[in-house]
Amino acid sequence: MHQPEPTLRLDPATRQALDDLADAQGRTPEDVALDAVHRYLRQEGAAVLAVAERLAGAHADLLRRLGE
Repeated sequence: MHQPEPTLRLDPATRQALDDLADAQGRTPEDVALDAVHRYLRQEGAAVLAVAERLAGAHADLLRRLGE
């Protein structure tokens, strides 16, 4: 099943900044925004993984006992 493309609503100042950056880079605003989303997802994913690993390490004994 095909899902519709997401719509990103930007205030005029943000849209202008996106357009200006894309123009300066010789890219489309969509490509610049997509790169920003990918970067954000990598950063947030890494942050969540770091917290999960810290919690797993801090509670390793409990997790081991629950798995028995």
